Amino acid sequence: MEANTLNLPVLALRGLTVFPHTNLTFDVERRISIKALEVAMESGQEIFLVTQRELNTARPGEKDLYTMGTISRVTQILRLGKTSLRVMVEGGRRARLRRLWQTEPYLQGHVEVVEESAAVSHGPKTEALLRQTWGLFQDYAHLAGNVAEEVTAAVLDCQEPGYLADFIAQNTALRYDDKQAILEELSPLVRLRKLNGFLARERDVLGYERQMEGKVRDELAQQQKEQILRTQIRVLQNELGEDEDNEIEEYRQKLAELKLEDETREHLEKEINKLAKQPYVSAEASVIRNYLDVCLDLPWGTYTKERLNVDAARKVLDRDHYGLEKVKERILETIAVRQMNPEGKGQIICLAGPPGVGKTSIALSVAKALNRKLSRISLGGVRDEADIRGHRKTYIGAMPGRIVEAISRSGAMNPLLVLDEIDKLSGDYRGDPASALLEALDSEQNHAFRDHFLEIPLDLSQVMFITTANSLDTIPRPLLDRMEVIQLSSYTDEEKLQIAKNHLLPKQMKEHGLKKGSLRIDEETLRAIIRDYTRESGVRQLERRLAAVCRKTDMQLLSKTVKRVTVTEKDLPKLLDMQPYPPTVHVEQEEIGVVNGLAWTEAGGEILEVEVNVMEGSGKLELTGNLGDVMKESAQAALSCLRSRAEALGIDPDFYKTKDIHVHFPEGAVPKDGPSAGIAMATALLSALTNRKIKAGIAMTGEVTLRGRVLPIGGLKEKTMAAKRYGIHTVLIPKDNARDLEEIDQTVRAALRFIPVETVDQVFAEVFCPSRVETKADAIPAFLPVENSKEAALRQ
Repeated sequence: MEANTLNLPVLALRGLTVFPHTNLTFDVERRISIKALEVAMESGQEIFLVTQRELNTARPGEKDLYTMGTISRVTQILRLGKTSLRVMVEGGRRARLRRLWQTEPYLQGHVEVVEESAAVSHGPKTEALLRQTWGLFQDYAHLAGNVAEEVTAAVLDCQEPGYLADFIAQNTALRYDDKQAILEELSPLVRLRKLNGFLARERDVLGYERQMEGKVRDELAQQQKEQILRTQIRVLQNELGEDEDNEIEEYRQKLAELKLEDETREHLEKEINKLAKQPYVSAEASVIRNYLDVCLDLPWGTYTKERLNVDAARKVLDRDHYGLEKVKERILETIAVRQMNPEGKGQIICLAGPPGVGKTSIALSVAKALNRKLSRISLGGVRDEADIRGHRKTYIGAMPGRIVEAISRSGAMNPLLVLDEIDKLSGDYRGDPASALLEALDSEQNHAFRDHFLEIPLDLSQVMFITTANSLDTIPRPLLDRMEVIQLSSYTDEEKLQIAKNHLLPKQMKEHGLKKGSLRIDEETLRAIIRDYTRESGVRQLERRLAAVCRKTDMQLLSKTVKRVTVTEKDLPKLLDMQPYPPTVHVEQEEIGVVNGLAWTEAGGEILEVEVNVMEGSGKLELTGNLGDVMKESAQAALSCLRSRAEALGIDPDFYKTKDIHVHFPEGAVPKDGPSAGIAMATALLSALTNRKIKAGIAMTGEVTLRGRVLPIGGLKEKTMAAKRYGIHTVLIPKDNARDLEEIDQTVRAALRFIPVETVDQVFAEVFCPSRVETKADAIPAFLPVENSKEAALRQ
């Protein structure tokens, strides 16, 4: 190590800078800083003090520290508590951090001592610079008012430019980055010039602060004077019986015009009488005034006339939405009930489905069809009960809950309230908003809903609630029990095509200023965009892709002489870059140990690949791919099922002792769990153990038991749509799910071959390529053909 390079403990400072030949006292709390001080004291070493670049960095590294600092000597340490010290240090020499080679248990680095410039001669220029510094510092001290007299005296006695700059910077409230700039400057005269610039700026800032403080004091004095005068006038008016304040009369008049129940009217009259007895500027009067404003602005007794016509509602829904026939039919049934019984209670419906399938837009269309006022409440991330039921009116800044605020905003007592993202409610120490919704969403109780702010019953029985959710799993069971759930499934490719052609493309062309004939996209191109450039349940990503095409069209129309742009499938790589979703390799190849499972997610169905490798070993089973407990147990059950029939399946009976098995689900960053991958794992395990290939274009879903039975699953509609999207042609499903095929879209049923299975033997008989493996005559056949295969393979 070079002579001027030292190996010293390093103490990172937050918002502080230590200068040479100055003393500074500060508190230390971080563990690494306390350890560095202890090492320096025990070894008698000096310590290198350097400032952090960012104050909020808790564990600084070399890149988080400035390079220039000060080699200092610790003169005193006072322990304040178990985790904090008060330290007095004396700055020594400037030094530069060359390398921070240790960060635990304390910072340690190689520090190079920096030689400062030689002392300057005291000529006229130096004297002028010193006088300017003295003058600026005196102005600063006068405005700041907290500079000690001994500091001022020391500044005026100092004749050395370099030390003077360091001393003033250490004893003034400059920003730490300004102090760092002075520390890094080695030339005494340049350092003093920089300091003068900083002092001039601080002097101006302090001057402006003084001016603003004076204005604030004057305004406060004027307000106090006006309050005193108003109070005197009010007292005189009360003595003379000449009250000119019509506020109380206005409140009484508003109350008389509202259609209220007796209980509510009496309560509000009491509040008005209470306000009349309060001083105008009192805090209690402000609370009552705010409360009356909210209560009297509610649309008491105001109802919009509903348009209860099923045919008209059907036209609105068909015009705004393509497909979703079952959802539309259920909504029309609700409208039919209202048409037959207009006095019935408001409906509480939950629209559940993946993102982008039109849940919120359907709610908007329902409001339009019924001619109801609409208010939307977003519940995503709401964690405070007061957001639903309001604050107590005595709290500072008290407000009513979101339901009351939405009704007030709608201007009617029978609006349609859309509660968006009800599945994303959360709770903390401030209460559980989902529990607060139980009363509002209960048709047997919400005729007298009590908001904490209002303290009077509010009738919600005529309000129609429509909630939206991506997943029902996160909604508490009592709250879910109060709602009628309508499931919205993923769009098929044909539905996406019609939506893109009739809704999305015209909308994007209008937003991008394109006339009707300036852009042409045929159906095959739209199908290619849907197939190769989107992978979703809804149509949001598809809309973004069409917006990108419209933007490119705008550029072509403005930069070229063309008047019309025709987009074909060949143009898509140029307009939308390369395919983000190329065809899946495992769908088209016959492989060993690789099976296509089917999974359901909040965004719709997905292909879930299962990969299995078998190696020589000691019988270990390794599961990777960010799996949940349910899937891990499914893997264990699948392996036990194979072991129980190893001889019949042609597997070495001792494979669980001599082979290591690794089961992996790709895309390990994505959490995976659920009870539907059992037969896929069992098939992949058997394929890898017997070295038999699996037919291409096959996917499967279903849970397996220890005895080899295949159990039913959920989300079949979304899973089959994913299979069609990925080019699968055969899907194995549990036999108990065959009844669910009626709910699957016709285009999907026509494109896929469904094979219901009851046992894993039937699964193995369908998925494996022909093999020379022979089974024993007296053993249970492993690849049992499905009885009456023509009937079993349902071609819909």
